[in-house]
Amino acid sequence: MNILKQFILISIILLPGFVQSQKPIVAKSVETQNVMSPELMWQLGRVSPIGLSKDGKSVIYRVSTPNMDENKFSSKVYSVSINGGTSSEISDYESSVNNKNISPDGKFILSDKSIKIDNVHGFDRYPDLKLSTAQVYTSLDYRHWDTWNDGHFNHVFMMTTNASKDDNGVDIMKDEPFNCPTKPFGGDEDYIWNPDGNSVVYVSKKLSGTQAAQSTNTDLYQYNIKTGKTENLTESNKGYDTNPSYSQNGDLAYLSMKTDGYEADKNDIKVISKGIISNLTAQWDGTINSFIWADDNRNIFFTAPINGTIQLFKVDFPGLTKKLPVVEQLTDGEWDITGIVGQNGNKLVLTRTSMNRAADLYTYDIETKSWSQLTDVNKTIYDKIAKSRTEKRYVTTTDGKKMLVWVVYPPNFDPTKKYPALLYCQGGPQSALTQFYSFRWNLQLMASQGYIVVAPNRRGMPGHGVEWNHQISKDWGGQNIKDYLSAIDDVSKEAYVDKSRLGAVGASYGGYSVFYLAGIHEKRFKTFIAHDGVFNTKSMYGTTEEMFFVNYDFGGPYWEGNNKTYTDFNPINHVAKWDTPIYIIQGGKDYRVPIGQGLEAFNAAQLRGIKSKLLYLPDENHWVMKPQNSLVWQREFFQWLKETL
Repeated sequence: MNILKQFILISIILLPGFVQSQKPIVAKSVETQNVMSPELMWQLGRVSPIGLSKDGKSVIYRVSTPNMDENKFSSKVYSVSINGGTSSEISDYESSVNNKNISPDGKFILSDKSIKIDNVHGFDRYPDLKLSTAQVYTSLDYRHWDTWNDGHFNHVFMMTTNASKDDNGVDIMKDEPFNCPTKPFGGDEDYIWNPDGNSVVYVSKKLSGTQAAQSTNTDLYQYNIKTGKTENLTESNKGYDTNPSYSQNGDLAYLSMKTDGYEADKNDIKVISKGIISNLTAQWDGTINSFIWADDNRNIFFTAPINGTIQLFKVDFPGLTKKLPVVEQLTDGEWDITGIVGQNGNKLVLTRTSMNRAADLYTYDIETKSWSQLTDVNKTIYDKIAKSRTEKRYVTTTDGKKMLVWVVYPPNFDPTKKYPALLYCQGGPQSALTQFYSFRWNLQLMASQGYIVVAPNRRGMPGHGVEWNHQISKDWGGQNIKDYLSAIDDVSKEAYVDKSRLGAVGASYGGYSVFYLAGIHEKRFKTFIAHDGVFNTKSMYGTTEEMFFVNYDFGGPYWEGNNKTYTDFNPINHVAKWDTPIYIIQGGKDYRVPIGQGLEAFNAAQLRGIKSKLLYLPDENHWVMKPQNSLVWQREFFQWLKETL
């Protein structure tokens, strides 16, 4: 359930040439080309940057490729000049890039490891019962994401660079029962050296048990290596404080959300300079994904969702003056900038995706505004397939707003023919629906199988202002569901859409949307697919692991007051109206939306005599990570659509 100025969106909508319904352009015939298939997609290489070389002249990156026979991924590391050219495979890449975990004087190195603190297992508590499999808990936070709490905590350690393997170094968290890196997704971005080498800043949520499960309050802590003392740098803020990053001048930038318990709050860039905290993006109507300091130590580059894409921005740090920081959008186009690797002069190295292309590396010249592609690892595959085309469409919602809707057309689209259409319901619920490239919910792949895909930027999505993003909280079955129906109804007016063959698909909150729509859609849809969706909001509240999420988004527990989340907006209260085939997918190790949600929904469908199918993935979490399971998922997904749509 796991991160934009509104006036920019409004002005774009009002530009000449933007109309509510844009007619699609007819694709040229590409008879000799194939289309994307599940098997072909699972041959694509996946690019992930490691960093710039020490001299800044090359980019070091990894390409991971699925090995279907061995059911795992293999990877190789390459180097390419920042000016472009042929990539070369390298083996000793660690010596080629700067290691941020080494202290500025080169004497110490930071690392993290899991250490045992609490006795949870029966054999820990009773040494004479060595074969016991019992686990004992006295508070919440007993499981998280896809693992049970076994008494281990992630801690940061400092050791000398020439330490022996037997030297454990200094535990800078002093055996505290708290995590850094934070669980479940934190990495070494959660800790960093101060440029003077005298201290380490790290991220942690120093709360335990039930209190930890109800709070998002992470803070930045500064550990002084000479005194051994730790200081909370962000104690005044009660929401998320993450991603510490120092400029060479010693100013500390980080991401910050202000509201405790609200995981999708506006993410701002703050800077601590000489002990004073400044919020650089407080007046900007958007939310930050990621950032880096510019080489000049005066500006910060960042990525953020806007208008159905993720773009590159810049904000200046005016220092401790009364001057307001200025936010500037640097890029614009139908792509997502998914990461900022580094800077060399006027060139920024970025990763970029679109609905037709997985991530590749590019440079962007901030002076000339020009792009250059550095990698094209999947060129041989892309050259042999016809691409889907995406179109921005603006739909009027039931409350008179303009909503951006992505429409993805099949390759070689012919507007004189009729096509079935899929309403894609995004998860989150507050995650951006942009030019993303997913290896599961891949809209290009869906379109390539002959479906028109309708993907609305409904209420609850960042990129259209903070108010638009926040609206969905406590209103899960309200305006955003109406937004879905407005989108599919609008696109269905086109002559090339077969209104008798509409489906709705989605995962997580998108799965909830499917379950909810199944009871209120009034014969619009012919089939449904829900993956790890919330089916029963009451049992969801009683079994999920991050209580802060349901406390905020549901509006509190089901036993307090008359809450629409548990009545009108609870899918189980509309099951009596289910009359449409439904395919339900559930991960066995999903503790965010636990297994009971999928099983309850499948039981309901079966007992009502509705054509239904359950795909159970016992060793998968909220996602599908293993290659062979992923291919089963894809094959079953499209087989169901073939049978029912």
